[in-house]
Amino acid sequence: MKSKYDVLVIGGGPAGALAGKTAAEKGLSALIVEKRPAIGAPVRCAEGLGKEALHEFIDPDPRWISAEMTGATMVAPDGFCMKLGSQLAGSKVGYVLDRKIFDRELVWKAAEAGADIAVKSRASSPLMENGAVKGARIEYGGKTADVRAEVVIAADGVESKFSRWCGVDTTVPVREIMSSVQYVMADIDIDEHSTVFYLGNEVAPEGYLWVFPKGKRIANVGIGISGKKSGRGHRAKDYLDRFVKKNFPDGKTIEFIPGGVSVCRPLNCTVADGLMIAGDAARVVDPLTGGGIYNAMYTGRLAAEVAAVCIGKGDVSKKALMTYDRNWRESKMGKAIERNYHIKEYLIKQPDSKLNEIIHSVSNIHMKEFTTMNLIKEIIRVNPKLVLELGALAASLR
Repeated sequence: MKSKYDVLVIGGGPAGALAGKTAAEKGLSALIVEKRPAIGAPVRCAEGLGKEALHEFIDPDPRWISAEMTGATMVAPDGFCMKLGSQLAGSKVGYVLDRKIFDRELVWKAAEAGADIAVKSRASSPLMENGAVKGARIEYGGKTADVRAEVVIAADGVESKFSRWCGVDTTVPVREIMSSVQYVMADIDIDEHSTVFYLGNEVAPEGYLWVFPKGKRIANVGIGISGKKSGRGHRAKDYLDRFVKKNFPDGKTIEFIPGGVSVCRPLNCTVADGLMIAGDAARVVDPLTGGGIYNAMYTGRLAAEVAAVCIGKGDVSKKALMTYDRNWRESKMGKAIERNYHIKEYLIKQPDSKLNEIIHSVSNIHMKEFTTMNLIKEIIRVNPKLVLELGALAASLR
């Protein structure tokens, strides 16, 4: 670890790894600081990622692909199943990753590109000069060192302490934090090539429950519910335990992973003088699905690209770095986040009877390509009343 870098990245997840890798490829000196002793652990993710989304950043490798999905099923509150089979979804569904290996692969690639890596190293405070971020104080191996940088990229996850220390308001309303629990379960009866989503206020209030296969008779079985719905006797774990007892009574839980996911709008601004915020720290998780791997990699890469340009010009002010904020908001990803936030807000207010009606209505859908947005468009097409209920948003999707 040197005392000065062009780019200091806080966090070694997908956003941080892509930021460090891209910075190094642009000829910048870069350090990735990860507070945990091992990259990729613990896993706080259902581990699903679309095939095309993955290919944008890295070629698939059997070492970190647990299963390939060729279908998906949505289960309505009344138990009705809407199935998207391989004849519909084909190769357009995705993969279930092994994040413990996948995340390490991303960081290895950053290291190969020339970035320095420091694990079990915690950024304890920012270095500030005249209101600008100039690096961070790093605690590692019982020592403390000040590491200066032209640009700091905060990719420290949903907790996002570093950004808050820099004066950025990272508050998430309780109702927009998904309280999540996931079990890795073995010896259960599943379709090993199809993801399953369960909806309903009795199953997962203002959220959903998922089964993501990771191979033969093994899967991530998890749930996310609104933070405002969580309490004694009706926590996310309580709902999940009831589901497991009913559906997988003989299954074996080999891993237990609690966590939280923000499903709010992104931060009002993801830059400051000398600072950019990426991934979950920027609140760019998809509010509808809770998926964040692609968005993290996208913003991490973009942040480093903008950093390279601004450092080259000798201007890392907030005004200069705003290119990053504008570009991701205007991107397909950014527009999808805003659109999906409104759809999420609509859906969580619906009673189970309405959810049943919607899912039944699309039991025989026909799409050339399965994506979340194409599914929503199809739902609106066969439910004309939703145009009135969703207003201008629905009209823009038609």
